[in-house]
Amino acid sequence: MASTLLEPEQDMDEEFFNKLLLQASQDPSLLSSMAPPGGVVPTVQVLPKPGFCVKTKNSKKEKVFVNVCQSENVPNAKDLTDDELLKVLDSEDPYSFRIPMAIGEPHVEIDKSGSGCTAYDVVVNPNFFSKIQKNELFKTFFLTVTMEGIESKYNVELSREWIILKNRKFVGQLAEQNVRTQSKPLIVESDEGNKDILPPSLEAQRRPPLIQEMDFKEDLKSKGRQPDFRILQEPPEGHPEFLVAEINLPQLKVASSLTVDIGEDRILLQTRSNTYYMDIYLPYNVIQEECGAQFNRKTRVLTITMPVQPDS
Repeated sequence: MASTLLEPEQDMDEEFFNKLLLQASQDPSLLSSMAPPGGVVPTVQVLPKPGFCVKTKNSKKEKVFVNVCQSENVPNAKDLTDDELLKVLDSEDPYSFRIPMAIGEPHVEIDKSGSGCTAYDVVVNPNFFSKIQKNELFKTFFLTVTMEGIESKYNVELSREWIILKNRKFVGQLAEQNVRTQSKPLIVESDEGNKDILPPSLEAQRRPPLIQEMDFKEDLKSKGRQPDFRILQEPPEGHPEFLVAEINLPQLKVASSLTVDIGEDRILLQTRSNTYYMDIYLPYNVIQEECGAQFNRKTRVLTITMPVQPDS
């Protein structure tokens, strides 16, 4: 069943959210990243871990997927209780609570039916991810402001009638990213009796954004280019017994220069000459000990067969 902004069993006032989200949407600067003084922005390389996938639609009724991922390199949000969150939303300064996240560029993907769709990768801290997994109030709040952040950044409209997919952690492919880190604290706290006095215009600029966004981009050139590949499942419908990865390596002559590591839900492929580099997550968990790989020197295609863990 689709999730909405407000669930009947949750004691939340819609006015709180409307006020908060209206202010954010009317002032795009509240969703922009905050660079440290001097313009020097340090970065760290991040390989986000898949979390869950949300399906929604844009204003053209086209499918849109939001891959909610996690990484230790994204700062954690302040740990609030349900009552504290509601008090913040009803306060004069709702921006005192921010959610650090990285909103990636849209990428075109193909869904299970073979139709085109758009996917966005959103990365948060694992501790905050764990919280929204267990708490429906925070999950609804998080997904709502995430949709607002995507809309503001890419000038799109997304439906609030979303569905969280049960059998897919992500749509498309998650790639290693460069994430900007910040020198300023992402959660700003101050005592009421010891505030700096600023003109109204500067005071408005000082308010911390609801979403602390951290820009990121792909940077895999030093590790080689990603080869073309496809993932097949057998049987093609339902929970598969096997996954088969076919990876095209036209510049590779012998398998001895190739290293392949298979994790429970991940394939890492590297070559000595840095000709190719691939690090992808699988749609299902596999039985690592029973996986096998074969490289065809004529076609230069690496085939990896992976038994899938039973559906629990």
